[in-house]
Amino acid sequence: MADKIPHNALVVVADGTGARFFRNSGHANKVSLSAEGELNPTNLIHDGPAGKRPTESSNQETDEATFAKQLANELYRRAHSGDFAALVLIADPQTLGQIRPTLHKEVQDRLVSEVGKTLTKASVTDIQKALN
Repeated sequence: MADKIPHNALVVVADGTGARFFRNSGHANKVSLSAEGELNPTNLIHDGPAGKRPTESSNQETDEATFAKQLANELYRRAHSGDFAALVLIADPQTLGQIRPTLHKEVQDRLVSEVGKTLTKASVTDIQKALN
């Protein structure tokens, strides 16, 4: 997989509760990640769905979906400003399912790889191993 991850690609490791951003400083077939910040949920009540919440949905499910939307907006902001030409998205399968439909075409066009794993609490070394 590492040969598909270009130098300087943005690597995002996310779940429904937060995201960590990394930059691939590696070359050729070796991923080498440098930490580049985090995104944590904010204003979940204001950014969440409008109207009454269905009785079968939990606050946690709604908050996770709202955070997926916030992450998609942040990725669009970064893509639109030229922050990355290639994106790798690592997230648990549920979060991937929530974020895919909210990604702007400009972000989708830069997505070079998706990994359906929960690695948000993993070390940088473990994330690199999952990509190499």
